[in-house]
Amino acid sequence: MKEKSDVKVVASNRKARHDYIIEETFEAGIVLTGTEIKSIRAGRVNLQDSFAMIRGGEVWLIGAHVSPYSHGNRENHEPRRERKLLMHRREILRLHGKIQEKGWTLIPLQIHLRNGRAKVQLGLARGKKLYDKRDSIAKHDHDREMRRALKEMYH
Repeated sequence: MKEKSDVKVVASNRKARHDYIIEETFEAGIVLTGTEIKSIRAGRVNLQDSFAMIRGGEVWLIGAHVSPYSHGNRENHEPRRERKLLMHRREILRLHGKIQEKGWTLIPLQIHLRNGRAKVQLGLARGKKLYDKRDSIAKHDHDREMRRALKEMYH
């Protein structure tokens, strides 16, 4: 029997769900250097303005910032380097077909540690229009007001 794996979210891209409609999510491993994994475990990673692309049959994470490791020496890593993502060939081919369609993109939603290994959750996303963003904000505000009203009613 398989044990439930231990997952610790290190960084999340909160703006992604605001700017994009996420249709489907995928999990991928990340090829990292020693100082990069140490920085990620310390939570020193930023996914803002990052995206993933498929080049040469491989998936690459572009624009993610992993701060240099504080105790690293001259062998420390480049903070914004492109990092290869590890996915099954079938998943990559399916994603490649989807991304070729107009309006689809791959956005990293979060980086988490699963059993000590860094993983990135990718979202197959379509950009929201301005009116979609306004609708989301209005719905969020309405839900908040409803929760507040219910809380006051029962207290």
